[in-house]
Amino acid sequence: MANVLGEMNAAATLQSPCDDCDIRDLAICGALRTNEVQRLNRIMTTMDLAAGDPIVDEGEPSDFVYTLTTGAVRLYKLLADGRRSVTGFLFPADFLGVSMQHTYSTSAEAITPVTLCRFQRTELGRLMEEIPTLERRLFARATEELSLMQEQIVLLGRKSAAERVASFLRGLSERQVKRHLPANPVSVPMTRTDIADYLGLTTETVSRTITQFKSKDLISVENASRIRIVDRDQLDDLAEAN
Repeated sequence: MANVLGEMNAAATLQSPCDDCDIRDLAICGALRTNEVQRLNRIMTTMDLAAGDPIVDEGEPSDFVYTLTTGAVRLYKLLADGRRSVTGFLFPADFLGVSMQHTYSTSAEAITPVTLCRFQRTELGRLMEEIPTLERRLFARATEELSLMQEQIVLLGRKSAAERVASFLRGLSERQVKRHLPANPVSVPMTRTDIADYLGLTTETVSRTITQFKSKDLISVENASRIRIVDRDQLDDLAEAN
């Protein structure tokens, strides 16, 4: 009987928030062994935020690193003249604050209700020294973040409005697939103004372009936050133009 109780207690000890996480294989804990996950859990706290809640502010000390487990987040910078530039969007399994800068380079705000895993940077740094797999995982995600930034530079510098919107929709679809979700319909939780601020367009241009895509049967709009890609080949042709 004592042995059975001991096994039950050991199993309970091994349980962690990661056990029921839908994106565990994509998050930093996905490549870790059970004992390593337990060590990571000891320095992790879980945060639940409502839509519109701030997560970090540009310029404040980057004391924490975050993994988004549910919901969507916008990243943005405020320009000197007061205008806002959206620099990216985060979805489940994405990271915030991975780059080893002393301050956050952007502000982050919840678009929808979100859940995040938060890690104190210095504690995570010490654990990375002891668990090389963790360090490699974070480095890979930082590299992906850099790649997305480079894609946005091309998006803003060389493409027409229609090409930018097509690229954006295709990108959202591809990111869904990476999260083990269907490519269609595409979830669009951000506002048209968010999209415009990300693509360097006006809200009116984004709305007009989406209407044009509908009239040409490239897409169908199921509701304000769900768009179905109808003609993938034509959308891809637009997205790949430069």
